[in-house]
Amino acid sequence: MTAGNLFCGFVALTRIVEAKIGEGGKLDPTAVVEIKWALAFILLACIFDLLDGRLARMGGVESAFGREFDSLADLISFGAAPAFLVHRVVLSQVFIQHPEFGWFIASIYLICGALRLARFNCLAAMPGNSGGKEFLGFPIPSAAGLVASVTLFLMWGEKVEIDFATSVWRYILPGLMLFLSFMMVSEVKYPSFKTLDLRARRTFTKMVVTVLFIGSLIILREHILQFVLPGIFTAYLLYGFIRPRISRKVREDIEEETEEDEEPPSTP
Repeated sequence: MTAGNLFCGFVALTRIVEAKIGEGGKLDPTAVVEIKWALAFILLACIFDLLDGRLARMGGVESAFGREFDSLADLISFGAAPAFLVHRVVLSQVFIQHPEFGWFIASIYLICGALRLARFNCLAAMPGNSGGKEFLGFPIPSAAGLVASVTLFLMWGEKVEIDFATSVWRYILPGLMLFLSFMMVSEVKYPSFKTLDLRARRTFTKMVVTVLFIGSLIILREHILQFVLPGIFTAYLLYGFIRPRISRKVREDIEEETEEDEEPPSTP
């Protein structure tokens, strides 16, 4: 799963390089297809990243090697790929007279993502940590997913002619990247959802709803994907701010299953 994550990040980078950007920063139909493929591979990398840790925990094969390999893959798929995407499609055209500004903005996101991953590995290796229930700072896969999904939404909004360099949306992605850079190295805590027990009764219901939701996304992807994904990642981003202000019981209902939620098997 981690290798699949890394592979998706590499393919996303190649698609971004192959996209032909015309004069003035306009994306022709061929370039639009390449960029959409790149965005799709970034989002697919998010799925691989979601699966690798859970499968390792289910198989009881968690290791320091897996943690380090996962971070290396994340840095490519969720750090370098989104930063290069926004630089090539937006920043290189907006700052065409001063390209160093574009490089600088894109590099801030990449550097903060690397710092976020390094801090995560150090905290995970420390004895007496929180057991992986919380992330300190906004997770880099979620940051990349938000950048990719918002880019998809903006491209949907520019149906006739995609020209980020002159569009009113040209400041959205750079501003979002700078904000996410700050959030990745912040001390805002986010739930990891690693403690969900698939055997628990209420988690099973959540799992069924999630499977049906993913199925609807696959079937109706052209109609709702541009709206649903940005909403999901934005909701997770905002949840970190409202989380300290809600009761512990509500947080447990959202984030994890307690022992009381699991019904004991009935005796014949």
